[in-house]
This record gives sequence, C-alpha cells and structure tokens, in this order.
Amino acid sequence: MDFPEELPKEVRKSSYPCDICHKTFSLKSTLINHKIIHTGEKPYQCDICDKSFSRLQTLINHKHIHTGERPYGCDTCGKSFTLKNHLEDHKRTHTGEKPYPCDICGKSFAAKRTLTGHRRIHSGEKVHSCVTCSKTFTQKSDLEDHKLTHTGEKAYHCDTCGKSFATKSTLTGHRCIHVGEKAHNCDICGKSFSRAHHLITHKHTHTGEGPHGCDTCGKSFTQKSHLADHKHTHTGEKPYQCDTCGKSFAAKVTLKGHKRIHTGEKAHRCDICGKSFSRTHHLIIHKRIHTGERPYGCDICGQSFTLKSHLKDHKRTHTGDKPYHCDTCGKSFSQTYSLTRHIRIHTGEKPYQCDICGESFSDRGNLTKHKFIHTGEKSYRCDICGKSFFQKVHLLSHIRMHTGEKPYHCDICGKSFSYGTGLTVHKRIHTGEKPYNCDTCGKLFSRRSGLISHVHIHTGEKPYHCDICGKSFSQSSVLIRHKIIHTGEKPCHCNICGKSFSLKIQLSKHKYSHTGQ
Repeated sequence: MDFPEELPKEVRKSSYPCDICHKTFSLKSTLINHKIIHTGEKPYQCDICDKSFSRLQTLINHKHIHTGERPYGCDTCGKSFTLKNHLEDHKRTHTGEKPYPCDICGKSFAAKRTLTGHRRIHSGEKVHSCVTCSKTFTQKSDLEDHKLTHTGEKAYHCDTCGKSFATKSTLTGHRCIHVGEKAHNCDICGKSFSRAHHLITHKHTHTGEGPHGCDTCGKSFTQKSHLADHKHTHTGEKPYQCDTCGKSFAAKVTLKGHKRIHTGEKAHRCDICGKSFSRTHHLIIHKRIHTGERPYGCDICGQSFTLKSHLKDHKRTHTGDKPYHCDTCGKSFSQTYSLTRHIRIHTGEKPYQCDICGESFSDRGNLTKHKFIHTGEKSYRCDICGKSFFQKVHLLSHIRMHTGEKPYHCDICGKSFSYGTGLTVHKRIHTGEKPYNCDTCGKLFSRRSGLISHVHIHTGEKPYHCDICGKSFSQSSVLIRHKIIHTGEKPCHCNICGKSFSLKIQLSKHKYSHTGQ
C-alpha cells in the first residue's frame, strides 16, 4: 500500500508489532511507550513525591493527586475527574450505555477497566500483589483496600457520626445505618438489607447452600471470609492482633468484638427492652428471650436451643463424645466452656467481678446469680405454688418437683434426677471425683457449694442472715432450716401416712417406723 508523502511517518505502516509479546499497535510512538512495560524503565519522575512512571501522560495524571486538579468535568451533573477516560466512563452512568460485554458470561459494563477486572473472576487471575504479605488480588482497588489493614489508615469519614473507615465501600454501607435505607430485598421472605452482599449471604439461609468448603475438614461456609478465618483453626494461626492489649485472634470479626471491651461501645440496642450489646449476634440471641424462639432442635430427643453451638454441645450428651481435654489433670469435657470453667479450678482465676460488692467469680453465670442477692429480683414465678426464682432454669427444675419428672439418668446405677447438675454431682459418688480443693487445709469436695460452706469455717464468715431475728449462719441450708422455726412450715411429707415434718432428716427417721429398718 502506498501512503501519501504528507502523512506522518508513524502511520505509513498498517501495524507495529512488539517483538517481545507480539501485540500490535497502529502508531509507532504507542509501540515505543508499550516496550517500556517489558524493560521496566520509568524515566518520568514526580518532583513532589519522587514516584516514577514509564509514561509522561501517567506522570501528568499522577500530579493531579498533589494539586487536587480535576480538569475533566461532566456537563450533566458537574462531577469532575482527573482522567479524561474516567469522565467518558462516568457519562455512561447517565446514558445507561454498557458497550463492553464479557465474552464468557455476557454481562456488560460501562467501563473497559471494569470488564478487565470482571474477566479475572472467570480466569482466577490475581495480578495485584501486596508487597508486605504477598497476598494477591484480582483488582487493584481490592489491593489498595487491603494495604490499609497493614497501615491502619482510615481515610474515609462519616460526616454524620464521625466514624472512620479504611475503604470507601465500607463507608457507603455504613451511611445506610443513618438514612435507614435498605434497598436490597429478599424475593423469598421479603426481608430487606442495606448492602447487596448481605442479601446474597442471607439467601443461603433459604437454600442451605454453603458454597465455600474447607479442604481439610469439609465444613462449608456461606462466606469466603468465614472459610478463611475457619482455616486458622487448623493452622493455629491468629493473624488479628489487638493494638491495645496485644491479644491475638483467628477471625477478624472476633477481634472487632474484642476491641469493644476496651472502648465499652455497645452499638446494638434492643428495641423491646432497651438493653444494649457490643455485637450484633448478641442482640439477635438476646431477642429470643422476648420471642421465646429456639430455632435449633435436636433430632434425637426434640429438645430445642437458642444457639446452634448449644445444640452441638447437647448432641454430645447422646454420643458421649468429649473432645476437650484438660492439659493439667487429663479430664475430658463435651463442651469448650466446661473445659474453660474447669481450668479455672487449677488456676484459681476469677475474672467476673461484682460491681456492687467487689466479689469475684470464676463463672459468668455465678456472677449473674450473685447479683440477684443485691437486687432481690425474682422474675420467674411458679404457677402451681407461687414460689419465685431468680432464674428461669431454677423455675423449670422446681416445676419437676410438682410433676415428678426426672429426665436425667445415671448410666451406672440407673438413678434419675430432675436436673442435670444433680446427675453430674451424683456421678462423683461412682468416680470418687472431688474437684473442689480448699486452699487453706487441702480438704477436697465433690460440690462447689460444699467447698464454699467449708471455707467459712476458716474465715468465721456468716453471710446468711435471718431477716426475722437477725441471726447469722455460715451456710444457706442452715438458714433455710432455721427459718422454719419462725414460719412453722413443714414441707417434708410422708408418702405413706401423710404426716409432715420441718426437716428432711426428720422425715427420713420417721419412715423407719413404717419400714422397721
């Protein structure tokens, strides 16, 4: 083909191929610029921050970051851009034009760079690598967001509440909290969400789908991030560290929740009773107190639970599985929290302190029970006899006295009990186990209550006071027996002749008159 003499030399050939990657260009100057990619040469340096670039135009565009200049303005909405091609892409948001289709799935995009990023979903290619930890990403924006986890920088601020975020997308999602906007609706149950990915995750609850599987144990997860955190349980890795106390965690969400211990933040409020919580799932669980919902049912015995983890632990009572072992004494447990509580017997740790009297406890439940002493609150009332209790579980156990139900059976001697703790304590008769040790004299006890009462012998403490005559006692059981003197109550009935007694021991002696033993 003959080109007219007046045409520039650059366009006298139909194409200029790169001799390294064989890509072709219509202009010789474009080929020269392209070859710099292969040589790694960056001859254009920014005189402000010293960053270097392979192309002059890229340097010019970069300098707009320092000057704040956005020379390309949209004539429809007035929004400005540092790059001309970014303006062209933006204009398509007004026209709705999407000229870049994916040749694999057919999805179309308004910007060529968005299509390029999308194609990597199909290819699995991750071209953007973090220089700090070597983690790779399909899109540059994801890498930039990731880098902030190393620097701790939170450049995006909410202009309503002032909270800061590492990524723009997180800020956008957060703003929906203030406006109450929930634009993403589930077409199955109608529930609405402020973020699209929350809707996607929610839909898995309907389908039961867990698309992200662990290649070590086979467990499946609805979210890829949950799988990544789960894998740390196999490796023992705890990459998320608290910058306040130094404690490390396997999951980012656990660190986030932990940090609220230091800040005292309780952002999630119950709209029924007003109680606030530091974590969303704590609020969800709390609300089940109001609704009575127990969504996790045992397929063996039918018992229901508010938490999935409680169901999992419960199932081990059927299987006898005890996978959690104490490194000190070798004792095994079916539940993690039972092991944690047990370990405190060895360490003497009492992390739960009463903010009224300062008394400390090894178990959170014991602190909760203790606090009722100060408040005097007994919210749970028996419909049969009118007796009130501090806790619902105590009421349920009490009701079994009326019904005679004893659902807990000893697999050694067959004896039955109306509540689980009674069976646990009973089994120590067979095993001889006495896990509670007196620090003063070394005496061992099979029950914690026995140890507590015993300790009062050493201290001389008599914490149980009669509100009628003021007399004090070292044990609650002795106070209960004492009060019968004032009330004249005789709660122990003989099932043979119907005679009543104040004390159980009196009833036992009486029964000998019937049996002759």
